[in-house]
Amino acid sequence: MTGDTSDFRPVHDFANSTSWLHGFMSFMAKDGIALFAITLLVGWWLGRSEPSARKVALAVWAALAAVVALVLVQPIASAADEARPFVVLHFTPLIAHARDAGFPSDHATGAGAIAAGLMFVSWRLGLVTTLLALLIAFSRVYVGVHFPQDVAAGLALGAVVAVLGVFIVVPLLTRLVRWLGSTPLRPLVATGSARSPEPAL
Repeated sequence: MTGDTSDFRPVHDFANSTSWLHGFMSFMAKDGIALFAITLLVGWWLGRSEPSARKVALAVWAALAAVVALVLVQPIASAADEARPFVVLHFTPLIAHARDAGFPSDHATGAGAIAAGLMFVSWRLGLVTTLLALLIAFSRVYVGVHFPQDVAAGLALGAVVAVLGVFIVVPLLTRLVRWLGSTPLRPLVATGSARSPEPAL
């Protein structure tokens, strides 16, 4: 399978004309995903600062959603078996990359899941994380390792997994957080000033 080169070429042309951006975009494409560790930490901190077991559960799910989405994306990538832009168009990408299947993008999938998950913790944090996810997705196209549809599909898949999990998984995680609130591990799920996690109904 080959991606849509007509959508990719404008971005590739833009990359070729903005050499001053290469360093930043290469960093974002290769290592920018690590920045989500900070947003997840902030989400956890916000969750445990509120008297709500559900907020902590939502923050935990934002991280787990990325893992679940990445597991689900593997068989899709194998089935699609899409060649990457630098393979199809025969150029050297800005970052070293294996010539494996590129649809959907793993980076975009994880980013989409975390961004959507954190939106339920705090819309402000979710918005910042969404902008970061979009930047990372664009950078993956910019450096030449993905077609636009690869990152679009990844963002969408990750977001869908995160949203579905809010209704399916978060209720179970909330019960777990409530239980942890009554154990010596309470500092992991609530600050000293916060009330104990609300009792189960």
